[in-house]
Amino acid sequence: MSSAIVFTEYGGPEVLRLVEAEPPTPAEGQVRIRMRAAGLQPADSLLRSGRFRAFMPARFPQRLGNELAGVVDAVGPGVTEFQVGQEVLGPAAAPGAHADHALADAAQLVAKPAGLAWNEAGALSASGQTAATCLHDLRVAEGDTVLIHGAAGGVGSMAVQIAVARGARVVGTASERNHQFLRDIGAIPVLYGPGLAERVREVAGAGVDAAFDTAGTDDALAASVELVTDVSRIGTVAAGADVERYGIRRMSTRRSAGQLRELVELAEGGKLRVFVQRTFGLEQAHEAYKELDGGHVRGKLVFLMS
Repeated sequence: MSSAIVFTEYGGPEVLRLVEAEPPTPAEGQVRIRMRAAGLQPADSLLRSGRFRAFMPARFPQRLGNELAGVVDAVGPGVTEFQVGQEVLGPAAAPGAHADHALADAAQLVAKPAGLAWNEAGALSASGQTAATCLHDLRVAEGDTVLIHGAAGGVGSMAVQIAVARGARVVGTASERNHQFLRDIGAIPVLYGPGLAERVREVAGAGVDAAFDTAGTDDALAASVELVTDVSRIGTVAAGADVERYGIRRMSTRRSAGQLRELVELAEGGKLRVFVQRTFGLEQAHEAYKELDGGHVRGKLVFLMS
């Protein structure tokens, strides 16, 4: 049997429960993963709360979790690139990584390096690929100055490091308690809130070439539009962002094993770290999701499985 976090109605963390079920069977092109770690994302809470129901309705009992790391323990028809016993990381085939076993498309997985800790491996795929996709689409390159809102969060902290690795200069918004953290990963920190545009101007020098928003606040969006001349180089992944009002791009993730492999290489080379604020067991689902919903997470929250 296998444990899994599910919910059967929309609501807060209290609707989550841990159930026992038969491990899933991999279909064509899939593998089953004996889970070791899985990151939590804001999207998981949005699905659970019902805020995603218009375009991604839950199918009760609905599972959660989109990024994973673990050991292959069964392979489906047509899979030749992975074998039982291999350590892998990547996206789940569908929400369901917050469990003892999960399914993944073999074509989306990469081998887990021996030197990458399980808690970091389990939280790399989704946030890392979101950050990498959006920086690519915003054409962030060497010599650019890029403004990243919510720079201490899961996606934001990865975006900072990826942009720095590309040779960009990064200004990151965060609460004051996270300013030294941003300096440590290569960003110039500024405090969010009223007067943000002026504070960014004071440190940006020649100006801001692109802005990437993970916060969705009016201050972040207004400052981005004020500071960046080319509106096509402003994008947001924040669910509550008022893109229509500001005329900016709503961005999404494109996943590929090739892109994930590049992120793993950055991690192996010491240029990308997955910062894990706290880990939980599956039996601590209520506590984990309460902390996720509260915001102000530095880096990632992660479920660890034995």
